[in-house]
Amino acid sequence: MPHDRSTPTPNRRRMISLLCGVVLTGTGLIACSVEGSGDRVSDQSNAQSSPAQGREPVAERYGTEPRVLSDVDRSGIEVSELFFPDAPAAVIATPEPAAQQRGASIALAAGLPLLTATGTNGPALAAEIERLGAGEVLAVGGAAVELPETVTVHTDDGTPAAFEALTGRTPNPVTPDNTPVGLLGQITALNAGDLLGAVPAEDPVVADTGAENPTGTETAVGTEPDSPTPSGGNLDRLPTRDRDKGRAPLVLAAPGTGIAAVATARAAGADVEVLEYADPRVSEHSLELIRGLDGEPVIALGQLFGDSEHFTRTTELARTVTAEQPGGGQLVFPGRRMVAYYGHPSGGALGIMGERTPGESVAHLNELVAQYAPLSEEPVIPAFEIIATVASGSPGPDGDYSNEADPEELRPYIDAITDAGGYAVLDLQPGRARLIDQAKIYTDLLKLPNVGLALDAEWKLGPDEVPLQQVGHVQAEEVNEVADWLAELTADNNLPQKAFVLHQFQLQMIRDRETIDLEHPELAFVLHADGHGTAGDKFATFDALRQDLDPRYFIAWKNFIDEDTPMFTPEQTMEITPRPWFVSYQ
Repeated sequence: MPHDRSTPTPNRRRMISLLCGVVLTGTGLIACSVEGSGDRVSDQSNAQSSPAQGREPVAERYGTEPRVLSDVDRSGIEVSELFFPDAPAAVIATPEPAAQQRGASIALAAGLPLLTATGTNGPALAAEIERLGAGEVLAVGGAAVELPETVTVHTDDGTPAAFEALTGRTPNPVTPDNTPVGLLGQITALNAGDLLGAVPAEDPVVADTGAENPTGTETAVGTEPDSPTPSGGNLDRLPTRDRDKGRAPLVLAAPGTGIAAVATARAAGADVEVLEYADPRVSEHSLELIRGLDGEPVIALGQLFGDSEHFTRTTELARTVTAEQPGGGQLVFPGRRMVAYYGHPSGGALGIMGERTPGESVAHLNELVAQYAPLSEEPVIPAFEIIATVASGSPGPDGDYSNEADPEELRPYIDAITDAGGYAVLDLQPGRARLIDQAKIYTDLLKLPNVGLALDAEWKLGPDEVPLQQVGHVQAEEVNEVADWLAELTADNNLPQKAFVLHQFQLQMIRDRETIDLEHPELAFVLHADGHGTAGDKFATFDALRQDLDPRYFIAWKNFIDEDTPMFTPEQTMEITPRPWFVSYQ
């Protein structure tokens, strides 16, 4: 169970440190397309970074609007449907990594779609083979699918000799980079003879020639080139497809995109860019690609890009927003990690940030940032989480049990962290007030490109509640109200993405969390785990809060200077899995 802080102390200090992620760099890409009726594959360098002047137009079937192919089952069928109006043959592989890599190598060399047999999608695969009009299917990795009698199924034995027989290319062994980005990037850069995971014939990558197909004719390819083969004879060469009229569009992929989806798009002649995060704003390179489309469509592969409406909005923001985050870029995360001090200008009783002047706090914080810098692959920047509204034990003149700071009182700290190249987050402890009403007090500060917002549900009270008597809570509906307003403010003022931080250390603190609307590309949703105590207590809270958490949240972690026993060192903090993007000190 998570650590229960049902009796919070008025002097306990909070701080949030945001750790940010990877900055994308573009990969040099080589597109694969089939020309004429032969099996020759042409190398086509990536030219998507500049407008399409002087190039043939994108084929009409791709439309003109940004689009997401979610490929939920990672079968590649949805991608094949768009990129291949027809094909004389197709490659079907099992989901195992070795089969996927080999299937991708063959499909790219032959210019054919790669499909994945998931074990439950047999009818969908059969329907796609029929739609393609494919008369030949190569089964890789023991893939077994019931296909029409008119389809001849050949079984690949995984040897280099079979690859050469199937593609007419002498195999060039390529060692797979088994990181998600690395492997997908390798597939986008494969040359026609490259064979991922290639090994000597005596130790085949995929050694299974016993795939069964009750209706199709089976032949084994490459087991022993000179030996007799089953009925139907050996497949001398996979048939290839004539090149389409018109180009394929720019395609984006990211960790979570299926291998079959990337290989199929590449085999159709598309340039595929593998992003380190599923958002076209993730790097300067990806921003340049979107801005250089000149009215042409862009296709995203994988459900992590959101639906087509969400993706269209992110591409629009990529084209129109010019303001940047500290250190550059449009996204809060990934791209940097943040280490923050938490507090209020009134003094140290409300957090470490208030123990010093703004300039002194920045200098002190930068010493801590320097300890984190060598532990992170991403730049680490300083941050302040400033308590803008402070929960109070008395109702005050407005009766809401919360004292709202004058925005100008907070500005010196925002100016100091801005001058240091850092980020500021305004924290709301609303008492009985409505969160949206308090957020609007700080509209002018939130119009700054490096100022985000945090909601502190611990201090959100019911009509008969007072601070320190219970742990508060907020309904998802009220969170959505603030998120809608903040996203609109961000968009209307042409601002880069804003951090939207939700504090939580008990499950009850954010009611119906699963109904929070995350479809705001203007916001980076951050879940801040606020548990304190022993390491066991903190991890119990951390693990409970992450149960069933939408992967679109970025994780934040808090180190309590006085209440943790002992407080985690920077090294220990950065060893937490998943590694937090925002680390705060209170």
